[in-house]
Amino acid sequence: MATKGKILVLVSSGRGLPLKDGKVYTGAGYYLNELTVVVRGLMKEGYEITFANPKGNAPQVDVHSEVADFFGGDAAKLQDYMIFRDGLTGLRDPSRIADVIASGLDQYDAVFVPGGHGPMIDLLDDPNAGIVLRHFHETSKPTAVLCHGPISLLAALPNSTEVVAALSAGDAAGAHAKAQGWIYSGYKMTIFSTAEEQQREPLEIGGKVLFYPDFALRTAGGDVSVVAPWKSYVLRDRELISGQNPFSDEALLKLLLPALDAKKKSAA
Repeated sequence: MATKGKILVLVSSGRGLPLKDGKVYTGAGYYLNELTVVVRGLMKEGYEITFANPKGNAPQVDVHSEVADFFGGDAAKLQDYMIFRDGLTGLRDPSRIADVIASGLDQYDAVFVPGGHGPMIDLLDDPNAGIVLRHFHETSKPTAVLCHGPISLLAALPNSTEVVAALSAGDAAGAHAKAQGWIYSGYKMTIFSTAEEQQREPLEIGGKVLFYPDFALRTAGGDVSVVAPWKSYVLRDRELISGQNPFSDEALLKLLLPALDAKKKSAA
């Protein structure tokens, strides 16, 4: 069966999110609905999915996301999406991002980074994730990032490790100075908000994050906006499509599908 195209989905390899005071959130991973709602929607349209992460190991789901709240309160829908997820063999056994790069990025029509705290562990300063993002930027191919997924955009900086270290140390001025020339500087974008993170810190991760995602992207030069907590909010600016939180999954897909179609038409 001919596919409509191929989509690269980047997930985390991480097993623990470092927090303030030496704490670690061991449950960090991907959010079930953010990954499955978008991936399922793409597959329904005929796209083939390749999952990749830094180590090529099975990614961890955040158990806090395996709840009906993120599926309109519908327990049957939650079960349906868990079954769908369990059938994704590529998710259980993802490629290494380095191997995907070696096999050629031109074959992919878009890249998607779902959220959950996973990207805050390793995708934000992974050099290979940076190579991927720069390719999609340079070729103007859709780059979709959701919830904590947009933090991966920092990886496009050649010195992302230094920028992340400055952010973690609370050195905003240093991080801003080091982030000069970021390819997404001035882009309109959204990401999980400080208000949302502060609500989840005591309930979900049992500590405080080293820095807030929206502050990080703003410091790097992004034109970041957020709406009230837990409202669906998505933005598109050039190739970049970003969503604020888990409830922005369907809206992100609704922007991504026409962006893919438009890119195909322009390339034809």
